[in-house]
Amino acid sequence: MTEAGAKARQAADSPAMDRLARVGLVCRGVLYGLIGVLAVQIAFGDGGREADKSGAISTVASLPFGAVILWVMVVGFAALTLWQASEAIFGAHGLKDRAESAGRVVVYAFVCTALLTMLLTHETASDDQRTQDLTGKLLDLPAGQILVGVIGLGVVALGVYWLRYGVKKEFRRELRPMPRRAGSVMDRLGLAGYLARGLIAGLAGVFLVQAAVTFDPDKAGGIDATLRAFADTPAGPWLLAVVALGLLLFAGYCFGEARWRRT
Repeated sequence: MTEAGAKARQAADSPAMDRLARVGLVCRGVLYGLIGVLAVQIAFGDGGREADKSGAISTVASLPFGAVILWVMVVGFAALTLWQASEAIFGAHGLKDRAESAGRVVVYAFVCTALLTMLLTHETASDDQRTQDLTGKLLDLPAGQILVGVIGLGVVALGVYWLRYGVKKEFRRELRPMPRRAGSVMDRLGLAGYLARGLIAGLAGVFLVQAAVTFDPDKAGGIDATLRAFADTPAGPWLLAVVALGLLLFAGYCFGEARWRRT
């Protein structure tokens, strides 16, 4: 490792970065909690805001001292981005763990950008619109249908992975030793949260495959469109309410991570 790389790794492992990353995990919990609340509102007939990251950010912006909270979230998600980037580059884990860290870098950087956009322009595009715009651009490429279809299958596979991750409680390996009662609570929160995330990702992937087959980017959708689709099933809004509850429980898991996560 070069001297510059060694210094970068040292900075990533510093107590200050550890504290900032834990602030970021709290912010992540706030984001998922708000998405869960918005999804519950949709399930019971009050769908004023979109149940996705942009809707959650807009909700925070409307609060008293919302701008201050958003700046704290920018710092928190920037710290998460740097932390996961260091794991992807310097981590001593296997290829799968490095790939997961790289994926989180993309997600956290996206959220950080959305937060800054709201702060600087007071506007943020919905996840649905971003997904449809990107899908349309991909479909216009040579072999675009195949590319979008492969991405859709990949998102379905991610959903299946999260379902298995939750059922097998593989998230335990990311947590430090904790008291038995705390461990039991984290097991329940993690299981419910990853099951909800798995269902959402799986259905979002199906929408992408449909967009590829029909050559119609409007078939694709982000978190909001996917959540609303649960309400259109024979189970009606109750299925959406269950998935929304899973997101709220995952928010609780994120808050627990801020205390017990290995960094």
